[in-house]
Formats: sequence, structure tokens, C-alpha cells
Amino acid sequence: MARNTQVAADHNAPPVTQILAQFVATHPGYLQGGWSAAVEHEAHRTFMNWLGCAVGASHHEAADAALAAVTMLQPAAQATLPGRSEKVDMASAALINGITSHTFDFDDTHLRTIIHPAGPVASALLALAEHTGASGRAMLDALVIGIDVSCRVGNAMYPDHYDRGWHITGSTGTLGAAAACARLLGLDVPQTAMALGIAASQPVGMREQFGSMTKPFHPGAAARAGLMSALLASKGFSASAKALEAPRGMMQTVSTKNDWSEITGELGQRFEISFNSYKPFACGIVIHPSIDACAQLRAQGVTPEQVERIELRVHSLVLELTGKKEPADGLQAKFSVYHGCAAGLSFGHAAEEEFADEVVNRADMVALRRKVVATVDDSIDEASADVTAVLKDGRRVHVFVQHAIGSLQNPMTDAQLEAKFHGLSDRVLGAAKATDLLAACWTVGDAVDLQALTTLARP
Repeated sequence: MARNTQVAADHNAPPVTQILAQFVATHPGYLQGGWSAAVEHEAHRTFMNWLGCAVGASHHEAADAALAAVTMLQPAAQATLPGRSEKVDMASAALINGITSHTFDFDDTHLRTIIHPAGPVASALLALAEHTGASGRAMLDALVIGIDVSCRVGNAMYPDHYDRGWHITGSTGTLGAAAACARLLGLDVPQTAMALGIAASQPVGMREQFGSMTKPFHPGAAARAGLMSALLASKGFSASAKALEAPRGMMQTVSTKNDWSEITGELGQRFEISFNSYKPFACGIVIHPSIDACAQLRAQGVTPEQVERIELRVHSLVLELTGKKEPADGLQAKFSVYHGCAAGLSFGHAAEEEFADEVVNRADMVALRRKVVATVDDSIDEASADVTAVLKDGRRVHVFVQHAIGSLQNPMTDAQLEAKFHGLSDRVLGAAKATDLLAACWTVGDAVDLQALTTLARP
């Protein structure tokens, strides 16, 4: 039977695989003037936020299951699992740390693409850096470079790639992890191109998995695949030299939109980590404006007992991504704007505790989220929310959130990030050790190696 094999492809795409390889292998690091002090500060914030999330979820049932699975392979004790006493091989550490850093859905977000960039990149890097004895400076430089690669590729493909159903954190994270590990290993330009090429055949993650343990598996699998791609390339394993841009390469296969200028424009001058944001609430980012609004209602004196209904107007994307009306557990509740509103009004915040299974299934929380009436209004930006509490006495209390806390326009301060870190880490490590680990995060760029930091990260 004849097949129509015609593909609407760009046969004149620039050689972005080689362009990125050149950038990864040769761009000067921070100490050589590669980027500004502001970018450097954001790199420390990103690493600290990632590590806090990984420690916080280190004993979640997803982490227990993943560790049980990888130990069947009898891994060598090469790398630390932050928050746990066990050590495993580098690849398994990259996998599990990627899982734990994303399990609470509390990690960093590149808002333009909804990529969570640190999960794949930092998870692979810490494992490799610890085993190889790399310096904190080398690791942090590789973090900035790796995140730039994943987010630039994401910029080029978003939103088409995401709308097709790909979990963009996993699919681009594989490339970011490969780039970062290639940088840390000191691979040359041809080897780095091979690492990117190998990674290009391993995009991971479908949005169908949101609300299950397999969603955090995506950044973990991307971290492991990226690490292995760099290790393979370092030993002479080959790939297509145009694996990203070719008509049947990764990017043109998984997306009809490919804006190559997003990869090449201001490369080495503008760093995507500068546009990273951090979550004050442990759930899907599009729920945050609604939680913020309901928390503001609570601050104005509105209580759940007073509420007849909550009228919520949001962009259609909010309900597409987080429209679960009756979440069965905490993982599903992270994709329920209804539960987010109930948590914001009931507690004034929504950290991981507010998404615990027992809280999600509490009778008062079920009753309150059933009072949320959500309406699509695409005149409202997807990063905003319009909320009105209609009270039993007839009063209406209105809040409009244009930019939620944690957004680029209303960012979390260093002090707020530190408080978040303690909220995640104190219960696992103890407050004193968590304080020392936090200090080590702020000075990781000066560390001779990662041994002191990884020791502090183990309970």
C-alpha cells in the first residue's frame, strides 16, 4: 500500500546542533565574564530551590518505589540521594533526584514555556559532579549553560510542542541535562554535538501522565538520559550531527513550530535562567493566581463558613490543565484549581501539606471546592484570575490577581525562598542541618568539590 510520506519540513534550518555544541563547549563561565552577577545570583537561587524540593520529597512513596526498582540493578554507591542515607549509581541518582525534585510540583518554572528547568539539569549534574569530584564552580556554570539549552529549544517549539501533548520539561530537559553534563565533563565541540544528538533521540514525557507518579518520572528520566548521552559521547559513541534541526530530526518531528531564532538569538548574551520563577504553592503554576486571590479573600476576613459560592473566571488553559473537580488524592489535587481555591481560602497558603491525601479528602475541603464555580474567560490572561466570594448574607467580595506571588512581576524574595527551603528540609534533615545546607547552597559556586554539600544533604 502506498503511503504519503510528504512532510512539511524546513530543509534550510540553521545548524543549531553545531551552534549549541559550540556554545556549550566554549562559552566562558562566570569567572571569565560569561554572565552577569544577576544571572549568577539566579543560578544559586535555582540550585537552592531545586535541592529543597528534592530533599522535601525524598521519602514520598514515589521515591521509595523508584529506589526499590533501581536497587534491583545492584547499583554502585556513586552518588547521593538528597534527603536519604542511601547512595546509588550516577544514573539512578539522576533519575531519583529528578523524581523527588518534581514530586511536589513545587520546583522552578520558566514561565514562557512552563518548563521546570532545574529538575533534569541539576539532578544529572549533582550526581556527576559528586562522583567526578568537580568543583561547585564547574557545576554551577554547567547549570546555567544546560538550562539555557533546554529553555531555548523550548522557546523555539512552544506552544505547538506542548499543545500536541508533550511534557516539555522532559522532552527539552533531556537536551539540557546532556549539555550540562557535556560541559562538566569538558567535552570538545564535536563530542558535545554527539551528546546533544544522542539526547535528541530520547525526548520523554506525555501530558496524559499529569496527576500520577509518572509526571515527576519525566524530569528524572530526562536527567538520566542526558547524563548517559554525555557519557556515551565521551567514549566515542556517535549520532547525527544535525539531530535537532534535520527534517526528520527531533525538533521538526515533535513540533510544527520551530523558530530557530529563539535558539540563536543573543546566544551567550541573554540567559534563560534570568527568567526563572519559583513557586510559593505546591501545584500547577496556572492555579497560583487563583490560590493567591483566595488567600487575599481570607486576609480580608472571608471564611469558608461564610461562603455560598466562589465565582472564578480564568483563561481556558487553566481549566484545560487543572480542571479536575473531584481529585482523588494529593497528586491529582495539584491539577485541580477547585482544590487550590479551597486551600487558599481555608489556609491562606498551599504548601505540600495542603495537598496531602488526607487534606484533599477531608469533608470540609470537598464541600468547599464544590462551591467553586469556574467560568472560562479568555480575555483574562492565563497568569491572572478573577475571583468573587458570594457570601451567605448576600455580600460579594471581589479580588483580581494580575500577577501572582512567584511570578516575574511579583517574584519571591531570597528570604521567602529560604523559608520555603526550611519548610521542605527541616522535617527531613532537622533545622540545624537544613540551615547549614542552605548556607552551602548560597556558597556552592566557591566550593572546591561537592562532598561537604552532599554530606549535609543526607539525614
